Amino acid sequence: MTDPTRDRPWLIRTYAGHSTASASNALYRSNLARGQTGLSVAFDLPTQTGYDSDHILSKGEVGKVGVPVCHLGDMRALFDDIPLEQMNTSMTINATAPWLLSLYIAVAEEQGADITKLQGTVQNDLIKEYLSRGTYICPPEPSLKMIGDVAEYCYTNVPKWNPMNVCSYHLQEAGATPQQELAFALATGIAVLDELKPRVAPEDFPALCGRISFFVNAGIRFVTEMCKMRAFVDLWDEILETRYGVENPKFRRFRYGVQVNSLGLTEQQPENNVYRILIEMLAVTLSKRARARAVQLPAWNEALGLPRPWDQQWSMRMQQILAYETDLLEYGDLFDGNPAVDVKVESLKAEARAELANIDSMGGAIGAIDYMKSRLVDSNAERLNRIENNETIVVGVNKWTEGEPSPLMGEDGGIMVVDPAVEQDQIDRLNAWRADRDETRVQAALDDLRAAAAEGRNVMPASIRAARAGVTTGEWAQQMRAVHGEYRGPTGVSRAVSNKTEGLDHIRQAVDAVSDRLGKRLRFLVGKPGLDGHSNGAEQIAFRARDCGMEIDYEGIRLTPEQIVEAARNGAHVVGLSILSGSHIPLVEDMMERMRTEGLDHVPVVVGGIIPDEDAKRLIAMGVAKVYTPKDFVLNTIMSDIVALVDSKAVAAA
Repeated sequence: MTDPTRDRPWLIRTYAGHSTASASNALYRSNLARGQTGLSVAFDLPTQTGYDSDHILSKGEVGKVGVPVCHLGDMRALFDDIPLEQMNTSMTINATAPWLLSLYIAVAEEQGADITKLQGTVQNDLIKEYLSRGTYICPPEPSLKMIGDVAEYCYTNVPKWNPMNVCSYHLQEAGATPQQELAFALATGIAVLDELKPRVAPEDFPALCGRISFFVNAGIRFVTEMCKMRAFVDLWDEILETRYGVENPKFRRFRYGVQVNSLGLTEQQPENNVYRILIEMLAVTLSKRARARAVQLPAWNEALGLPRPWDQQWSMRMQQILAYETDLLEYGDLFDGNPAVDVKVESLKAEARAELANIDSMGGAIGAIDYMKSRLVDSNAERLNRIENNETIVVGVNKWTEGEPSPLMGEDGGIMVVDPAVEQDQIDRLNAWRADRDETRVQAALDDLRAAAAEGRNVMPASIRAARAGVTTGEWAQQMRAVHGEYRGPTGVSRAVSNKTEGLDHIRQAVDAVSDRLGKRLRFLVGKPGLDGHSNGAEQIAFRARDCGMEIDYEGIRLTPEQIVEAARNGAHVVGLSILSGSHIPLVEDMMERMRTEGLDHVPVVVGGIIPDEDAKRLIAMGVAKVYTPKDFVLNTIMSDIVALVDSKAVAAA
């Protein structure tokens, strides 16, 4: 007999998708059979950024960090034999959220589903993409309008769907303090509600507020993180009541899902990540008043590469044991009335309110994008400095670094590797899809879509018609680019040297000496080839190189190897490439060939990213001078290496 006082378990998810739609479908059905209670779809970077699998920028990225979905056929294959009317599906998609939701609705219609019963979430948060993840397409204003289009359409047609997940997850990974995470996420929520309020009747607005959900991060300082979640609950309730006049407490409820911190996992002694994941999960489950309604956990080996199905199963079992074996769900909130918790929560709320007022004075989240980006870069630099200086202890990284080899690694290196042939297979299927469709119908759908965007109509109805007609992801996004233009987000790295320069004197002296030998200031080009938008590492390398006295050249994310080589021709003395998406082999291979062709093979190239040892050997064989992975966390050592590389070239030239 069910205990009526027992809280119901949260939705148990694993964030999954890779290689192809068919391979991902098999993984989903396997996970559901093992007790997963909701789907969380990871899309590959071309899909996230609005490119088809055969686009030049997609090279090396297809199927690496998620599943490629180019058209209705891919979406059909992705959910084959999975009844969408009975499923709760989270889709981590932002710039192309209107399109992927349109494909999802079209597949549900083909299955005979009642669309009004569909349940799930599209992340659909473009503001955090400008700040931290980098999968944006269009400028902020039209992007905010498209967020509103999805929310307005869902409210009327798919009422159980969460049309927007305000995502603070990547803000924390980009360096946000708890106070900044609270303020920046809530500012995004306010911007979206301000966009939505004129779109619906006043009596309907509170219910629309109730459909906005959040997706948060939980870091290792789990008491602070738990207090942060209680602060989120209070502040969202306060904003909806005082700013928007929402009277019904049901519509003011802070509804959130969570993934615990992935970038905080370590390559060194990766087995320790199991404990980190468990402790971080406690932050979002222990407090009933601030308990997540959906939880997805990374796997222990995500700092190494793509988790295997077994690794994902192990993380899912962690959730199931807490939810079903322990007595956690039988009790009320364990922290109500705790004076230490109350003081911390009130402190976080006060600091977040002050930051929100600051952002509001700049015109809200859209007007404050440059400010928020620069604050994140500064906060991340401070966090890394504390680790470098041993002020923050990370077990196995800067303390207790000696340990036994992990038996979990196995002969496969402890990760799953996507077959490079997957990319060509996906391109072949894409070409076959294009050949079989009705081009007249496709063109009519694209014309209607472009007109809807240009005229300011809601793009969802035209997008769904385009999905049915066979339009591809790249074609949909091209219409948005044609109407609204493309956008280059702020890097957050100014050229002015910061005042946080303790301990850099010896490196500055070395930079000055090498610059004297070169006859000009040592110039360091930092580039991010491909579609990887995780820019934190590149930003911190550029930030530190600048403070060490180097002239930096960093133009942000999403560049082709051709563009980076063109920039290198402008006098770069060393080129640093940052790639976290697993596409390092094909992109660096292309890059090195272009450097040779342009007569730049004398310029040292260094590469950083999540790079397995065997791949590092291949990169060195290609001519890469140095390879850095997350275990190389001491930035000053990297700076010294760069100076030495340039100095050896300068001495040889002399």
